[in-house]
Amino acid sequence: MRSLRQWFAESLTYKWARRIAISLIGGTVILIGVAMIVLPGPAMIVIPLGLGILGLEFAWARRWLAKVKLAANGLANGIRKANPWRKPSPPPASAPPNEPPPVD
Repeated sequence: MRSLRQWFAESLTYKWARRIAISLIGGTVILIGVAMIVLPGPAMIVIPLGLGILGLEFAWARRWLAKVKLAANGLANGIRKANPWRKPSPPPASAPPNEPPPVD
């Protein structure tokens, strides 16, 4: 019967070690982001960051991240259009109507 150490040496390859590390780091970042929803912190930055980390290894995380990006762009565009405090763009610059005469 093989020992646990021999089993790890034979079956745990670089690919699996990388996948486990990315899963742990990305999952931890997402959990911290979810906690920041109720605690003070930038949850809307940390959660997509965790999805980006998980997206290095998992296709489902890449799809979720694409959906989050699309929703964030739509939200930002809606805020830009509906902002009541936004000043209208000034008219194009033109020459002042009453310029003083040139001094000779």
